[in-house]
Amino acid sequence: MSKLIAPSILAADFGNLQRDVEMVNSSDADWFHIDIMDGVFVPNISFGMPVLKAISSHAKKTIDVHLMIVDPDRYIKTFADLGADILTVHYEACTHLHRTIQAIKANGMKAGVALNPHTPISVLEETIIDLDLVCIMSVNPGFGGQSFIENTYKKVKQLKELITKTNSNTLIEIDGGVTNKNAKQLTEAGADVLVAGSYIFKSDNPTETIAGLKLLCN
Repeated sequence: MSKLIAPSILAADFGNLQRDVEMVNSSDADWFHIDIMDGVFVPNISFGMPVLKAISSHAKKTIDVHLMIVDPDRYIKTFADLGADILTVHYEACTHLHRTIQAIKANGMKAGVALNPHTPISVLEETIIDLDLVCIMSVNPGFGGQSFIENTYKKVKQLKELITKTNSNTLIEIDGGVTNKNAKQLTEAGADVLVAGSYIFKSDNPTETIAGLKLLCN
């Protein structure tokens, strides 16, 4: 399977959001990565339901929603109704993770779990077989533009081993600090999906930057 690029809309120009969504639509990118933050689970607030609805109405590619919020179970159906194709919750925010995964799938979405940098891969041993995606945070969640945590490569390899051992079909997604400097090494370690925000949207030519990342990884 070819490696996927998911531009993080958190880094887009909110004054020209439709323009940036159309850019992703016409680029070599595969997914839209959309971060929802509540100012509680992470010390920042991002866009909410109305903005996601607006993005969904223009997006022509897979919508990958990453919830950085407490009590995500309350909003699972809402995000399904707003057009999310993949819904990722944080392991650290879920008291009953298996039940949350089941609820996401029952609402017609693919289920993902994100792990903070300090959370070991081993916590997913009981649920990996049920997961469509695991998002390894390669920065501390809550803010864009942070530098990449080098220990991520080791975690990717550990997760790949777990997926292989359990014969799971889970995709490995990396979120945070992804650039042309680490993209190749990440995919060689086992990553399937690379989320990139500032690196894409703050570049002189985002379309070319996406194409360059895609070429580098495949």
